[in-house]
Amino acid sequence: MVNQLDALTSDPGALPPRDRSEGSARFAKRAWRSARTALPLVPFFAYVAIGLGVPTIVIINLAFRNSQGHLSFSNIKTITSSGQYLLGFETSLKLAAVTAIIPAVFGTLLAYVIATSKSALLRRMVATASGVFANFGGVNLAFIFIATVGTTGIASTFLAHFGLDPWNHGFDLYRITGVELVYMYFQIPLMMLIITPAIGGLREAWREAAQNLGASSWKYWRYVGLPVLMPSVLGSALLLFGSGLSAYATAEALTGGTIALTPIQIGAVLNGNVLAGETNIGYALGFAMIVMMLISVIGYVLLQRRASRWLR
Repeated sequence: MVNQLDALTSDPGALPPRDRSEGSARFAKRAWRSARTALPLVPFFAYVAIGLGVPTIVIINLAFRNSQGHLSFSNIKTITSSGQYLLGFETSLKLAAVTAIIPAVFGTLLAYVIATSKSALLRRMVATASGVFANFGGVNLAFIFIATVGTTGIASTFLAHFGLDPWNHGFDLYRITGVELVYMYFQIPLMMLIITPAIGGLREAWREAAQNLGASSWKYWRYVGLPVLMPSVLGSALLLFGSGLSAYATAEALTGGTIALTPIQIGAVLNGNVLAGETNIGYALGFAMIVMMLISVIGYVLLQRRASRWLR
């Protein structure tokens, strides 16, 4: 009897026809439920494949082809050895780092103040304003700053009457420091938006437990609050780093392309401003940007996975 049961379980074909048909029917139902659940996601994956996947494949393909269309590492060697492209990478990384670290600090502090406020109206107003400011950029943002703190801007002209013209004290909106200032306009609100849920995850019971054990506010933040919040802060800072690294329209409109930034160099190359034999340099620069953005995204995912342990 035992041998017959072993034979039936080891050989599905030995099962009676009725059992096999019931098993097939159950498998078909499970497959149909899974397909029906995934069906609404098909348009999304199609959109991602067409809008992101195909361009990425094209960029990677052309980045490793010379002007004759042959596979080559010449484009990669050019962007890693040429002074202007290396300067573009250096300036872009510095810009991204500055516009990630400073907004991460100030954005976190402001978000904490707002999140712990007792006024629900204030929280809603700040959240709405942050959503608007975080998505406001490009040529419009550059024009606003030029009209406000440009050489003949409203604020500059007003301050000049009191002898406080910032342009006479070393300020220059059209240099890298000016671009960093403009980027703060949307980076700080963006930080406030993405860090607020993590701040909301700090449970009041943790503070009460720390106080009951005799811990001061400093010790609470040193041993409880900051360790819990730090992965989210670092992950959000990586998102800001990627945002500052890839922003193009604001810097281009503000400086006219006079600053060596990799996104501006990519735009110049794709618009036809290339040297002989460097047809695909723009794609190589784009490939380098993809690699840097991928590193930022991977770091963000790993940090968010660690932060999610405390936010469940």
